[in-house]
Amino acid sequence: MADMNRDRPLSPFMIGPYYRPQITSISSIMVRITGIVSFGTAFLVVCWLLAAAFSEPAFDRINWLMTSFIGDIIMVLASWAIWYHMLGRLRHVIWDFGYCLEVPISEKMGWGMFIGATVLALFTAIVV
Repeated sequence: MADMNRDRPLSPFMIGPYYRPQITSISSIMVRITGIVSFGTAFLVVCWLLAAAFSEPAFDRINWLMTSFIGDIIMVLASWAIWYHMLGRLRHVIWDFGYCLEVPISEKMGWGMFIGATVLALFTAIVV
């Protein structure tokens, strides 16, 4: 049973005076956010393909967005989100097998996800 005489909550529902954010909790939240962003990116790509199938003026409008500087930024951020989400899922598979569950290793894996996603997104942007 939980100790009810604690001065802080048992879960991170109140980030601030009661809960100090940790890399493991932030990386877990970021995996969820990047999953939503990846879905939004897939929606944008589907709209681009539908516009290509629908009409030339519709394709020209969305193609302008996708090939502009703003579109380049969106795609680099989207690739970062996809890489980060993939690394987060890989981390959970490792945890599911019972490896790397110690706090110091989990913290290093959280930092590795941020650094790895950044390196992989930059590599993707340069190669593609």
